[in-house]
Amino acid sequence: MANFNKVLFMGNLTRDPELRYLPNGTAVTSFTVASNRVYTLQTGEKKQEVAFMRVIVWARRAETCGEYLSKGSSVFVEGRLQTRTWEAQDGQKRSAVEIVADNVQFLGRPRKEGQPVTAEGSKNGQQPLDIVPDIDLPPSGTLPPGNTAKGDTQGRDEVPF
Repeated sequence: MANFNKVLFMGNLTRDPELRYLPNGTAVTSFTVASNRVYTLQTGEKKQEVAFMRVIVWARRAETCGEYLSKGSSVFVEGRLQTRTWEAQDGQKRSAVEIVADNVQFLGRPRKEGQPVTAEGSKNGQQPLDIVPDIDLPPSGTLPPGNTAKGDTQGRDEVPF
């Protein structure tokens, strides 16, 4: 029998991420993402529901999330579902479904007009992730000097990937 466990989830963090380290030094970060769904009833009334998912991130990716994400940050999470069960202090069995992230993409926050560019939400005063510095790139479809593309039969250089 075939099995497939893949989740794509996009939304905003409900609080700051919680970064911890296991005794062996492995980083683990957890945070909750809220995703809104708006739909219309047959009566024409609009309804909104919110799905909350706990996300677990491991290793270097966990440290990056802990450093750059904060409450309200928009993220796109790719991973797998995991179910955990445990016994609470009151003796009740509890369970939770969460996403174990393979990839977390940081989505930029829209800035209001006239608002200066700042390192909002980032720690250590570093540049926010939604700002791309100016980079000198060669003209489209060409390679830097000294590079040649294999199989170039039309007299132009192409990027070899």
